[in-house]
Amino acid sequence: MLVCGDVINDVLVKPLDGVTSDSDTPAVISARPGGAAANQAAWMAHLGVDVAFAGRVGARDVAYHRRELARAGVRAHLAADREAETGSIVIMVEPDGGRTMYTDRGANLRLCRADVPARLLDGAAVLHLTGYTFCEPPLLEVALWLLGEARARGLAVTIDPGSAAFLARMEPGAFLRWTEGAAVCFPNRDEAAVLTGEAEPFAMAARLTRYYGAVVVTLGGAGCVLAVPGSAPVLIAAHPVQATDTTGAGDAFCGAFMSRWLAAPGADLSAADLSAADLTGAAEFAVQVAATVVTRFGARPV
Repeated sequence: MLVCGDVINDVLVKPLDGVTSDSDTPAVISARPGGAAANQAAWMAHLGVDVAFAGRVGARDVAYHRRELARAGVRAHLAADREAETGSIVIMVEPDGGRTMYTDRGANLRLCRADVPARLLDGAAVLHLTGYTFCEPPLLEVALWLLGEARARGLAVTIDPGSAAFLARMEPGAFLRWTEGAAVCFPNRDEAAVLTGEAEPFAMAARLTRYYGAVVVTLGGAGCVLAVPGSAPVLIAAHPVQATDTTGAGDAFCGAFMSRWLAAPGADLSAADLSAADLTGAAEFAVQVAATVVTRFGARPV
C-alpha cells in the first residue's frame, strides 16, 4: 500500500483545571508526531499492512519523522524541505477529550510530484489519500496525478476526506468528482454533511454510495454507519469509554479498518463488488481500536 499526505508536529495541550485568562494555566503539554495521513499509515503498518508513505517535512525533522514512522513499521519516503519548517498543530484538549486545533501546515503545502516517485506504486495494491492532499492547487496536482496513476495500474483507491473546514472551502461537488470510484471513503459526520448536504448519518452514507464502493461515516462515541450501494446502511455500535484525548481516533479507525479488510482471505478490492457483509468485521474492529485510542494521550500506536 502507498499512503501519501501530511506529516505534522503535534503539540497537545490539556489544562489541568479551568483556563485562567491573562495568567498561567497549569497544563499537560506533550509534543508528538502527527498528521492524518502519517497517523493512518502508522496504524495500518502497526496492524500488519505493508505500507510505504510519502510526504514532506522540514529538513531538520527528517530523521525524527522517519524514525517515528519506522517504529510502527512504515517505510517512509520523506522529502527534506530546506525552506519551510515541518507543519505544526497546537491541539487544545478539552476535559471531555474533545479538541480544537490550530494548524500551520508548513512543508506539507510544498509537496510536489518529485516527492512521490512513481516506483512507490510498483507492487502496491492500494493507494490511500486524505482530503488534505486536495486542499491547495500544488497539492491537488499531486493528488490527481496519483489517482490517475492508480487507475491506470488498476489499483484500489481509498479516501479519508480529512477536514470539514477544508472541504467547505472547495467548489461544491469538486471533491466527489475528483475521488469518485474509490473503493472506500471514510468521512466523519461533519465531513459527510459538507459533502452531501444531508443532516442524518444514514442519509449521508446512502448518498455517498453514489460515488464510492463503500462508505463508513464515523460518529465518534456513537460508532459508525457502514453503507454500500444497493443495501440499507447499518449502524456499528460504539464501545463506551471515558475519553481522555480524541486526537487521532478517526485515523486509528481508518488504519484498523484497512488492516482488517486487506487481511481478509480473498479480500475483494474492487469498488464494484464490495458488500456490507464483507466489511462489517472490519468496521467492528475499527470501532474497538478507536475506543482504546481515546483513553490515552496522542494519535499514534504506542
